[in-house]
Amino acid sequence: MTKIQTKQFDDDDGRTIVDMNVEGMPWYDRRHNFGRVPEREISQASPFGTGMTDREVRLYTWGALKAGLLIASVFSLTWILLVLFLTKVLFR
Repeated sequence: MTKIQTKQFDDDDGRTIVDMNVEGMPWYDRRHNFGRVPEREISQASPFGTGMTDREVRLYTWGALKAGLLIASVFSLTWILLVLFLTKVLFR
């Protein structure tokens, strides 16, 4: 029997970038873990930091809500002024 040899690339360090064991694919096998590493055991620090606190999440959410309401109010005011102009001035 001959052993199947895999290609060795110079830039391959052995890490798995994306796990292709996705449910629904023909090769999906739920019995195998395929070497998944929990997040706490990763040796490299995350480039995005440790995450946001609850207070920061609330502040970001409130800021996004205020920005959305501001944009919606500007559009609403524009439509109201357009309708008033058309009914009172142009269509008289």
